[in-house]
Amino acid sequence: MIQNNYFIENFEQSPLIIQIVWTSIVIIIFLLFIIIIYLKYLRSILRKNDRLRSELEKKYETAVINYLYAGDERDEISDEQQSIIDELKSTISEPCKRDILISTLLKLSYEISGEMAESIHKLYIHTGLLDYSLAKLRNRKWNIIADGIREVTLFHVKEVQDQIKIHINHPKIQVRSAMQLYLVNLFHFEGLDFLNHITTPISEWDQIQLLEVLHLNNNQKVSDIKLWLNSPNESVVFFALKLAKIYNQYGAKNELIALLNHENIKIRIHAIHLLSYLNIIEAKITLKNNFEKLTLEEQIVFFEMLENLYEKTDKPFILEHILNTNFEIKFSALKILKNLNINEFNSFKNLTVEPEFVRIVKHIESN
Repeated sequence: MIQNNYFIENFEQSPLIIQIVWTSIVIIIFLLFIIIIYLKYLRSILRKNDRLRSELEKKYETAVINYLYAGDERDEISDEQQSIIDELKSTISEPCKRDILISTLLKLSYEISGEMAESIHKLYIHTGLLDYSLAKLRNRKWNIIADGIREVTLFHVKEVQDQIKIHINHPKIQVRSAMQLYLVNLFHFEGLDFLNHITTPISEWDQIQLLEVLHLNNNQKVSDIKLWLNSPNESVVFFALKLAKIYNQYGAKNELIALLNHENIKIRIHAIHLLSYLNIIEAKITLKNNFEKLTLEEQIVFFEMLENLYEKTDKPFILEHILNTNFEIKFSALKILKNLNINEFNSFKNLTVEPEFVRIVKHIESN
């Protein structure tokens, strides 16, 4: 007691700064003690939740497996299956349990295929999980809408496409991406009809994902891309150009040639590359006749096209540009001239002693 009084008196007689420091230390120690207790409590709660989740996963997995093997040959729901459905229905009102059941169904559907996988998709509907997913589509929060779309995608629910398409021009790109993947995953090339109506941009990443999904289902009939090449949505045009190249859409050559007059220079450049890839001679003639009206970038790309599609009749045009001020054009012109007529190339290689021209000639001669 005397010792405690000594500390109190000593504390009270100490300078103010010392009192503040000691008070702060005591408060910090107290707070650390509280935090440690709280963290231990939180850790015990998490362990308990993990244990409960693990138990539920095992319970649901057992129930689903029993459901799969309790069917009859008439492709109808047996009494035992209906009992399992009713039992699962009674638990999914709680969001946590509902999420665990969905993840369990997805896990099992990835591990099996054929009729059993189809049975799991039907179970998703019979238990009422589909209703919860569709309710998410009407939610105000964009992330919940996207989750709902992803769920019906993973369970291959084709019957709700009209409810999904409502979000075709949703302000959030995540929702639009989920909608696009739903349509293409389930309907393949037919699902691309959303391109007829979309007014928002399709990101480069989304285009890559859509092309990957289409590649996995390449036995499908390719859609007519002509309408998309004329779309006022430039991202749709870029995507259509990718489709035209991957699936060799030579039948759209008139629409591709028309893109040479598009107001977006990047689209014009892509169109030239694609027309060259498809060996469309008519485009070469159009570009050659309008060469002086092209931008420098277009002129360079056009000469890259000529390297693939040159003909003897192109020689006068090539000769006009062997001294072009642009390096790429000059290089391509001399390269084409060598391929057209080596003797004529040799006669022109000493046309000038300009250093750049000489370097190009030597490089072409050695290759």
